[in-house]
Amino acid sequence: MSKNEFICDCNMIHQEMVKDTLSKMPDSYILNGLANLFKIMGDDTRCKLLFALLQNEMCVCDLANVLSMTKSSISHQLSKMKDVGIVKCRKEGKTVYYSLDDSHISKIFEVGMKHINHKQVIR
Repeated sequence: MSKNEFICDCNMIHQEMVKDTLSKMPDSYILNGLANLFKIMGDDTRCKLLFALLQNEMCVCDLANVLSMTKSSISHQLSKMKDVGIVKCRKEGKTVYYSLDDSHISKIFEVGMKHINHKQVIR
C-alpha cells in the first residue's frame, strides 16, 4: 500500500457529516480529561498496578512485592493515579488499601486488554 492511498483526493466537504460530528463533539474540558486519563494509563508500570488492583484491593507493601519495586515508587505512581480518579484508597488502622476508583476504570482496562489480545491473535 502506498502512502498516497490514505490521502483523500476529493475537494468536497461533506457538510452534513461535518455538522453532525461538530454537534456531538464534547467540549475541550472533557476531551482534555480523557487525554489525561489515557496518558496516565499509558505507562507500563501503571498498567501493571491497574491489573493488580483489578484482581484485589491491595496496600502499597503488597503492590511493591507484586511489581518488585520500592514502596516509594509505588506510592508515587498511585498518587498520580489517585489525582485523576483512577484509584481510590481507604485506611484501616495503619494500613492504606488501594482499589480501582469505579467500574468504569475496570471496563476501560478490560476492553483495552481484549483489544490487545485480539490483535495478537490476528497477527
